[in-house]
Amino acid sequence: MIYTIKTVRHEDWRKAKEIRLAALRDPIAHLAFLETLEQAVARPDDVWQGRAEASAEGTSLRQFVAEGQGGEWLGTMTARVELPGDETVFGEAAKAPQTHVVGVFVQPAARGAGLAEQLFSAALQWSWSLEEPRIERVRLHVHEDNPRAEALYRKVGFERTGHTVLVPGDTPFHEIELDIPRSRS
Repeated sequence: MIYTIKTVRHEDWRKAKEIRLAALRDPIAHLAFLETLEQAVARPDDVWQGRAEASAEGTSLRQFVAEGQGGEWLGTMTARVELPGDETVFGEAAKAPQTHVVGVFVQPAARGAGLAEQLFSAALQWSWSLEEPRIERVRLHVHEDNPRAEALYRKVGFERTGHTVLVPGDTPFHEIELDIPRSRS
């Protein structure tokens, strides 16, 4: 399978919306994403345009996509900068500058081709390349009932931190935190 890893540009907002909706239609979306398909569909276009613009600027958020030869998007993930004192996705404050990988998705037909690993490589490279803030770790969360995703994350170097959080609206289930500290990269 031939593909190119690139970052989302402002004009890509329609494709960014399309791949997000595809991700939310996946049979395990309820384990992988905190947003529902209904919530995403209801978002106005200016929200999607704003997300693409934020990625294009690349200073606090960067969305990566794998694009096939025909221009189709085969996979995506986003890295978000979290600073000390900022409230993060699950409400706790970051202790040091870090990026949080979210929205990991690969189209079913493209799975197993190494595409996810290349997306992670791009997200990690971007995170470590930031000079200000200097990122100390890259982290992500995985639902406790999603061992396939955790296996992928461990394959690319993430390890469990021992920290878990309750899944919002899905109690008593937990999200397991995994990370790659700068010292281990």
